[in-house]
Amino acid sequence: MEQWLELIQQIGFPIFVSFYLLHRIESKLEAIHSALVSLKKE
Repeated sequence: MEQWLELIQQIGFPIFVSFYLLHRIESKLEAIHSALVSLKKE
């Protein structure tokens, strides 16, 4: 049981950081997509 808790503690933080960064990047990617779509319409 201790091994599982240790593994979760070691892996949990990098997973949390990854999801946080993906969430931040998502809004920037949506802005880039909107800009490209508007350029295509012109």
